[in-house]
Amino acid sequence: MNRIQIIIVIGLFFLIQPFTHGQTTQHSQFLQKVGILDSIYSKSLKEYRKFYVQLPAYYSNNNKEKYPVVFILDGEVLLPTVNNVQNFYSGGFTPEMVMVGISNDNHRMRDLTTSKVTEMYGMPFNEENGEAANFSDFIETELIPFVENKYPVTNFRTLIGHSYGGLFTIYTLINHPELFSNYIAIDPSLDWDNQKLLTEAKDQFSSNTYKGKSLFMSLSGQLHMQKPEVTIDNVMQDTSDFTIFSRSNMAFSEVAKLNDKNGLDFDWKFYPKDLHGTIPFPSILDGLITVFEWYQWENTYKINSFDTPKAELLSIVKYREKKLKDHFGYAVPPYPEDILTMSGYMNMDMNQPEKAKMFFELAIEFYPKSPNTYDSMADYYERNEDYDNALKFVTKAYEISAQDYYKKRMEALKNK
Repeated sequence: MNRIQIIIVIGLFFLIQPFTHGQTTQHSQFLQKVGILDSIYSKSLKEYRKFYVQLPAYYSNNNKEKYPVVFILDGEVLLPTVNNVQNFYSGGFTPEMVMVGISNDNHRMRDLTTSKVTEMYGMPFNEENGEAANFSDFIETELIPFVENKYPVTNFRTLIGHSYGGLFTIYTLINHPELFSNYIAIDPSLDWDNQKLLTEAKDQFSSNTYKGKSLFMSLSGQLHMQKPEVTIDNVMQDTSDFTIFSRSNMAFSEVAKLNDKNGLDFDWKFYPKDLHGTIPFPSILDGLITVFEWYQWENTYKINSFDTPKAELLSIVKYREKKLKDHFGYAVPPYPEDILTMSGYMNMDMNQPEKAKMFFELAIEFYPKSPNTYDSMADYYERNEDYDNALKFVTKAYEISAQDYYKKRMEALKNK
């Protein structure tokens, strides 16, 4: 295998992933079936609350692996979009995650708005509202413990919300920053109650620390539909009710930027061609990539290079291992199992046995419960005609899996 081939093979990993995800369900009745329905009785809400759970594509009950978790408000609507983004971007741009779509089809206004109002734009407003504190209590004391007890999740959490859900997302960041690591607020309704949350943000951002927290916020480009002469450049000079939604969001972004010493990793994006109803799709894509920017692979050109010394390759792997642990707060494998074993085989084909052995050893170190990692190490030893060690590692693979394939391979190695 030449140098061009190794670069192509590593690069194809990201292209292959979405299609292999699809192949796992090619015989299903559905092209895509997203979200397992679950529910919990909430003492805070005094009702049952539905939610939908989507596990990672390659999740297996056998490996006991746990994943970061993303909680999605308006889960019936937004969970499929988050799932589609994850199908294409997880592994290289975002980590594999458990997705929890919280139902807000009932009492949406009540649960997601952050203060009580009795009138809106000079008109009486009688719909139940302003109980975000109660809904936050439900998430913190009931839903999160329930999910952590039942599903394979860690305590590294992301919250995504759109419109009133975006308002609630920012409310949670300001008042309960410890609940989530990442916050994605899509076109949030910060004009609610005469921008009351914006006023609170000014006080909280200047006096509190948000180190280790990330917020991505977006604004849709419907300015010209509110007033034809208004643009992103002059909207802040307008004083009409038509632009208060946009002005509230832009004012919040300025507050966040001015208080950049509080540790909050903040990013904001304007989508000029999207409306309030279409902005979730691009915002979820950009938001997840932005808040997980630190997760993306680094030094790929050195990993792909034929000339990179073994010691430097090992230091790259260990650097990434430490970086991920620092961000997640717990140890995770620095690369997917397939990448480590694939790198081992490529180095065998390039006649670099020491590098090959290193990658197979790393695969076993980070995925000790996978029979495939031991079988790959057996391939290394068999290629080098060390049949005793090859048998040793195939035996380990059989002990883990009890698969007939490994049993037959053990017999074949005994006869060599």
